[in-house]
Amino acid sequence: MPHIPGKLLFGLGLAGLIMGSVVSGPALAADKVSLFKVITSKDEVVIGLTDADLAQLEGQNAGGLAKMLVAKGSISVWQYAVHKSASGDLEEAPLHRIGLIASDSLRVEPYPTPLKVLPIDESKK
Repeated sequence: MPHIPGKLLFGLGLAGLIMGSVVSGPALAADKVSLFKVITSKDEVVIGLTDADLAQLEGQNAGGLAKMLVAKGSISVWQYAVHKSASGDLEEAPLHRIGLIASDSLRVEPYPTPLKVLPIDESKK
């Protein structure tokens, strides 16, 4: 078995990693979902908005989402929940579409998560 120098092996592995991220990067960017927690006096729910949804918001943040909700009175969004993937890893995944109704005791805030966030499958609308 021929001996492959460590630096060469490292370089080849790094090149493969870079090429893989270049190829898969655009596909992941199109499916990016930002999570928000919507809190009322009775409960809270985590929702996901795609980049296209965020582009429709003033400021493209939680404040813009709150403003849009107040202006429209109600909106339809995807509720997210934690579930286990086939490999056993925890992920944030779209659960189902829900309707949010504006109320005085509403708060919207970004929802950071260390878990992988799955994209919204538009075919399930």
